[in-house]
Amino acid sequence: MTPLFASLLTEPVGVSHYMMVGAVMFVCGAVCMATKRNILGVLMGIELVLNGANINFIAFGSPYLRSDANQLGLDGQLIALFVIVLAAAEAAVALAIALNFYNQHNSIDIDRADELQG
Repeated sequence: MTPLFASLLTEPVGVSHYMMVGAVMFVCGAVCMATKRNILGVLMGIELVLNGANINFIAFGSPYLRSDANQLGLDGQLIALFVIVLAAAEAAVALAIALNFYNQHNSIDIDRADELQG
């Protein structure tokens, strides 16, 4: 095992653990977006990417990384809250588009989306 992963397994949970989980979620979401042919699978990949980024925002905003201990350090939490609100709006619009596409084509295969005109 590399020293980085060995130290992650032996030390108490800290910022590096959260950043590693966020990075793994981000990569899994990117792979899911690249490999899925179904619109719902791509949407799940987008949500994984956004949640992985949120975990990293919160980890970077932790008090362990702040130079001034008197501040609350809510920057990461506020950015994550903003991303969650945007993800909810994105999911609502994307699901409406997917339902409309399904009603017209009886499929939600992304390869058939080249017929769309706007």
